[in-house]
Amino acid sequence: MVERLSAEARTDALRKLSGWSELDGRDAISRSFTFRDFNEAFGFMTRVALVAEKRDHHPEWRNVYRTVDVVLSTHDAGGVTLLDVELAEAMDAIAASMA
Repeated sequence: MVERLSAEARTDALRKLSGWSELDGRDAISRSFTFRDFNEAFGFMTRVALVAEKRDHHPEWRNVYRTVDVVLSTHDAGGVTLLDVELAEAMDAIAASMA
């Protein structure tokens, strides 16, 4: 089982993740991604879904038109873990490749 990050490790990870922040009231991190249109937003979600499925680690997210709001937390660990940081990095890379 993967372990929850310490507060210090989570803070260090967030410094390296552009646009990600701690979610108030939860041990989770969040970010909003904005794309040119719905098609691009859905394409992003599709690409992330393939990565998430391979890692067996899935985001909480919602899509409204060209915006994708993401929350990452490892439920089994009760908070943010390295799995969340790695998925956030993958999401950032996918979004950057679409810019």
